[in-house]
Amino acid sequence: MRTFAELELDPKLLMALDDIGFERPTAIQADVIPHGMDGRDVLASAPTGTGKTAAFVLPLLQHLLDFPRQDPGPARALILTPTRELAIQVADQARALAKNTDLKIITITGGISYQEHAEILGKTQDIVVATPGRLMEYVEGERFDCRAIESLVLDEADRMLDMGFGPAVERLSNECRWRKQSMLFSATLEGKGIQGFKETLLTDPVEVTAEPPRRERKKITQWYYRCDDMNHKYALLKSILADQANRAIIFVKTRERLAALREELTRQKISCAWIQGEMAQAKRTNAIERFSSGEINFLLATDVAARGIDVPNISHVINFDLPRKADVYLHRIGRTARAGKKGNAVSLVEAHDQAMMDRICRYMNEDVKERHIEGLKPSHKKPAFKKKKVKAPKKVLKAKAKKVAKKVAKKAAKTTDKS
Repeated sequence: MRTFAELELDPKLLMALDDIGFERPTAIQADVIPHGMDGRDVLASAPTGTGKTAAFVLPLLQHLLDFPRQDPGPARALILTPTRELAIQVADQARALAKNTDLKIITITGGISYQEHAEILGKTQDIVVATPGRLMEYVEGERFDCRAIESLVLDEADRMLDMGFGPAVERLSNECRWRKQSMLFSATLEGKGIQGFKETLLTDPVEVTAEPPRRERKKITQWYYRCDDMNHKYALLKSILADQANRAIIFVKTRERLAALREELTRQKISCAWIQGEMAQAKRTNAIERFSSGEINFLLATDVAARGIDVPNISHVINFDLPRKADVYLHRIGRTARAGKKGNAVSLVEAHDQAMMDRICRYMNEDVKERHIEGLKPSHKKPAFKKKKVKAPKKVLKAKAKKVAKKVAKKAAKTTDKS
C-alpha cells in the first residue's frame, strides 16, 4: 500500500495526514486500518516507532465522520493508556489528525484537579484518552457515562498489566459492554495476561503482528561501553554528553539512582531536567517542555517515560542502567530516530549487566557491538556466560527412543535372516 488515499479515508483526514508529513502507511497502519474501518476487533503486536497510534486513531475518526452524532452528549470512543505522558501524546496526535473536523478529543489523567475534569466531562466529547485508574474515579462518581462508548482501544496493554491496571481495565471493559468494537495493542502478545484480555475483551479478533522493517531498525545505531565501576560509568557518561550527544534521554532504573545521577551531573555543571514516577503533573510537564524547547538538552528518566515521550530530534538514548526486561530496552531506544530521522542508542554495561545485554541481543535477534573511548577502556575482562542447554521435551525424547528401537530391531532382523 503506497498511499493513505488507497485506504479510502475522508478527505479531511487525508489533508491532515499530508500536513503532518505522513506520506505512506507503515506496516501496522496498512494492516490494521482496513479491519478497524470494517468494525472488526483487532489484537495487534506493535513495537514503539511503528506508527501504531495513527493505526487505531484513524479508524475511530473515520467512524465518527461516517456516523456523525445527532445530539450533544458523552464520548463515543475511549482510548486507555498506561501513563499520563502516553495519554497526552496520543491525544495530541489524534487532535492533529482531526484538525479539519469538529471532533472533540480530551484527556483524563492524574495530576489534574478532579473538578476541572468533571466540568469538561459535562460537555460534549467525541474521543476520551485516559489512564485507567483516574477514569475509574469518574465512573464511580457517575461523572463519566460508559454507555455511549462505541469503540474501546487499549494501547500498550502489556504495560498496563505490568503496572497493575488489569482489574481496572476489565471493569472499564464491562462498563463499556454496549460497544461495537475493541482494539488491543501490545508490544508482545505472549503471557497469560494478554491472553486473558483477548478472551474477555475481544470478539473474534483479527490478529496483526508488525515488526518494524529492517531499514527502520537500522536508523538506530546501537553500541555499548563496558564499565568497571560507578566512577568509570560517570566518566563515560560525561564523555558521551560532551563529545557525542546533542540532545539525549538518559534512562536509570530507580528514583534513587536518578537522584544520585542528578547530583553527579550538577557537580559536573551539566544542566538536566528529570521525570520520574509519583511526580506532580505540573513538574512533569515543565520538565518535558524545557527539554522539547531546547532550553535543556539532557533529560533523566525512569521507565515511566519509556513509553510516552515523543520529542523530535533526540540524538541519543543513553541506558545509564540497563532495564530489567529486554522489551523495555526496545521501548527506550524508540525515543530516538522518530519521524524518519536517524538516532543512536548507547548502553553503559557493568559486569553484572552483561547477561542482560546478551539477552537483549537475543530478543532483538541482532548484535549490539562493544566500543571503547580512548583513555576510558575497561580494565576487567568481558564476562562469558555459558548458554544453558535446553532439555528436549519428554515427548521428543520418547519419539527418538522409539526410532532408535526400530533401527535396532531392523538390524537384528536382518542379522537373523542372513544367519
